[in-house]
Amino acid sequence: MDIQQTPALNGLVLAGGKSIRMGTDKALLDWHGIEQRYYMAGLLQRLCNTVFISCRSDQQSGIDPHYPVLADSKPGLGPMSGILTAFGHDPQCAWLVTACDLPLLDMDTLQYLIRHRHPQSIATTFRSPHDGLPEPLITIWEPASFPVLQQFAAQGITCPRKVLLNSPVAILEPPHAASLLNANTPADAEKVRQLLQEKLTVPDAS
Repeated sequence: MDIQQTPALNGLVLAGGKSIRMGTDKALLDWHGIEQRYYMAGLLQRLCNTVFISCRSDQQSGIDPHYPVLADSKPGLGPMSGILTAFGHDPQCAWLVTACDLPLLDMDTLQYLIRHRHPQSIATTFRSPHDGLPEPLITIWEPASFPVLQQFAAQGITCPRKVLLNSPVAILEPPHAASLLNANTPADAEKVRQLLQEKLTVPDAS
């Protein structure tokens, strides 16, 4: 019997946003003793075959050469640019895509996503605790999603969430709701700082 092999998994850290609401580049913020784009890449490197940092072409020279980079081949499409560029680089692999503005994302949440991956769907994602909708920027996009993403982009629909809402995907409940907290504004950043400080001051129960 021919058993279909699960596609290999690459990692992609989306760091090409302009961070207008934050007022400073979110990828450069230091939450864990290292720039967030590199912290996220480090998490994914423990779980994926190869991990790339997704960026705009004008950002590429500022990224540490130790980290593989994929500069947007289709600029102007927001996060969709990075995802399409990744599949253009390797359409045979699945891509674990994470945004760089998830400072509380942890290894346990990523492992949970991989452990409950549905390769037969075009994507496996989490339900956002904020609005109940699928969270496209912490998602495993399977190779079968590439033509679907291209079709949506060709129709002028460049929101990855709309792709998830209108496609056969697996939606998981996050094991830790706070791990999906986006830090897009200075107010969000202050909330994250408080949560991280609380985590540091809570004694280890073990």
